[in-house]
Amino acid sequence: MAGKGTKLIANNKKAYHDYFIEDKYEAGIVLHGTEVKSLRMGKCSIKESFIHPENGEIYIEHMHISPYEKGNIFNKDPLRTRKLLLHKREILKLLGQVSQKGYTIVPLQVYLKDSLVKVEIGLARGKKLYDKREDIAKKDQRREAERDMKVRLR
Repeated sequence: MAGKGTKLIANNKKAYHDYFIEDKYEAGIVLHGTEVKSLRMGKCSIKESFIHPENGEIYIEHMHISPYEKGNIFNKDPLRTRKLLLHKREILKLLGQVSQKGYTIVPLQVYLKDSLVKVEIGLARGKKLYDKREDIAKKDQRREAERDMKVRLR
């Protein structure tokens, strides 16, 4: 999603390794002032975070936003639960898919789009060990082919 007019803050590469991403959504996130300032400085991690539905709303857990240095008493807990902002029909669609066996919602990216902080979330299905091995083998073949082409061009 991060393209023109956007600045990538955090990326979750492990999600692509552990899951098949079926569908992607762009969600807003409820933040406080010092959290936005910290995000603008690029201090965020979503490696250990996960998304869960609760009472017809979607929340992100364990998204670490480092406290703003000059924020003193206005800083919030770095790992607090944050609400994601989606349209009702998108939430209902996600809830219907998650109720199926094997589907989950994972955060993929956090980025600034114009002046707003956005989270790209993905509807994901877990990979088995043999799927991960196949992906690694494909990457190795592609790297080797690129290496061969590079040698031939010289």
